[in-house]
Amino acid sequence: MRILVQRVCSASVTVDGQVVGAIRPQRQGLLAFVGVTHGDDDGKARRLAEKLWNLRILSDERSAADVDAPILVVSQFTLYADTAKGRRPSWNAAAPGAVAEPLVTALAEALRGLGAHVETGVFGAHMQVELVNDGPVTVILEL
Repeated sequence: MRILVQRVCSASVTVDGQVVGAIRPQRQGLLAFVGVTHGDDDGKARRLAEKLWNLRILSDERSAADVDAPILVVSQFTLYADTAKGRRPSWNAAAPGAVAEPLVTALAEALRGLGAHVETGVFGAHMQVELVNDGPVTVILEL
């Protein structure tokens, strides 16, 4: 499991013209793009949720847990693109939807269990993601 985290001052996910998840403007939060690979499990999702919740990348080296910052979780299988050969990425390292979807959901639920305010995109949907990266700060989390 791999999470690309961006510190944002606003972000939203739109599907079919409807905003399905958002971090409101002028409220610092985290946008978490989540990729799942073969062999990932619920335990890894829980550990990454704890790491994300406590990651000190907000203002004044605080975490989302410290300031109750919102987290927007968006599934993104393209985080496991293999571009080593040719011009067309391979997606072989990305877990299939039947495996990935429950783990992205488990990560979001683990964050909620820790007390996080979590919104999500729609798994497998074509999404438009808008964000204002604050800093810019972008970090990759992996276990």
